[in-house]
Amino acid sequence: MTVARRSFTVSAIALVGALAFAPQGAIAQDKVTLRLSTPASETDQRSIAMAEVFGPAVADFASYEPHYNSSLIAQGSELEAIATGDLDMSITSAQELATFFPMFSIFTAGYVHQDADHQVAVFNDPLMEPFKQKVEDELGVKLLAVMYLGERHVNLRMPRSERDVQTPEDLSGVNLRMPGTDAWQFLGRALGANPTPMAFTEVYTALQTGSVDGQDNPLPTVVDAKFYEVTEQIALTRHLVDLNYIAISKEIWDGLDETQQAQLQQAATDAASAGREAQLAKEAELVSFLEEQGLELYEPDLEAFREHVQAQYLGSDFAADWPKGVLEQINALAE
Repeated sequence: MTVARRSFTVSAIALVGALAFAPQGAIAQDKVTLRLSTPASETDQRSIAMAEVFGPAVADFASYEPHYNSSLIAQGSELEAIATGDLDMSITSAQELATFFPMFSIFTAGYVHQDADHQVAVFNDPLMEPFKQKVEDELGVKLLAVMYLGERHVNLRMPRSERDVQTPEDLSGVNLRMPGTDAWQFLGRALGANPTPMAFTEVYTALQTGSVDGQDNPLPTVVDAKFYEVTEQIALTRHLVDLNYIAISKEIWDGLDETQQAQLQQAATDAASAGREAQLAKEAELVSFLEEQGLELYEPDLEAFREHVQAQYLGSDFAADWPKGVLEQINALAE
């Protein structure tokens, strides 16, 4: 063996030995697995945004693995699963967070968020920091971004010529189907209506026969459930601007370096923005579709509704857990 050849061989052996005892991260850092569980379908705007925007944006250091239709974790158990280390991410609701932290019930109340932009302004405002910090400290979950779900409106079977809804007083005596929980029934009363609990599967027939006078849902639901076939008008009350939060395990977050954290945060923000724009565009398209089906869509006196509904909440037990002054701060962000 020549001197040159022997020198190369010894160097190669030394390099192999050094790599064998080197920290794994010094060679190639393993990707973090981000398993997300959601009750939404694969075609839901939130799911699409996460798959098409979030996943690719973190692909150099994380493997995004979404699980749809609650196939991994039962709906309502996602936050607990993150807290126990059995899940990495979820798209959670203010309603679910309120079961752990009653202060979050303020974000489930009628006329708190006024539109999609207002949601983002509230989430990014310092007023949200105590909310976010409490979730991190006590549940080990970090809230990354707010996702827009849509606006709920009042959909009635009688024509506008018979019932023109401009203020809460105009809903007096209207049997309005609402979900059966205490919180939903309270919202129905706060709107001025007579809330009627009923299973969703029964609503179409109830509208058709007149068992109820109307129902409240976002426009996509009105179309998907074909409620437009048995109703005449939609008062665009916007009484609930619904939302979800993109949530991640705080332990996983803390395990990322600062560059990765910034990249992941931006990915979540961008995914939420993409989903928001897609949902808003869909709602705008559905207005035209519903008008083509013969329904009259119009905007009532939203300020009259907002003042009345917020007063109902502030005078109830629901507001007992709301941090003092936060509702006023939220309202100010919309001005």
